[in-house]
Amino acid sequence: MLLSELAQKELIQIDDGVRYGLLADTDLIFNGKTGDIIGFEVKKRYGRFSFKSRPEPSEEFIPWEEIVLIGEHRILFKRTASLNGVNLDE
Repeated sequence: MLLSELAQKELIQIDDGVRYGLLADTDLIFNGKTGDIIGFEVKKRYGRFSFKSRPEPSEEFIPWEEIVLIGEHRILFKRTASLNGVNLDE
């Protein structure tokens, strides 16, 4: 499978059925020493036409271990985690 094909898959949390957008809209996080994929950073977005000042979008993280299935059109995962607890130096 090509990376461009993987990028067009939709991320869906299986417990709640929440859609997190396309994998192409995330940032890949990997260990620079080993090259292992740690997971994907997902930035929550607010509506485009917001007239009120809002705080910065919160960031969530999909750990690689939480991915259950990579299907033809979707990637299913169990749960997200906070990006604050991720150790990138492992």
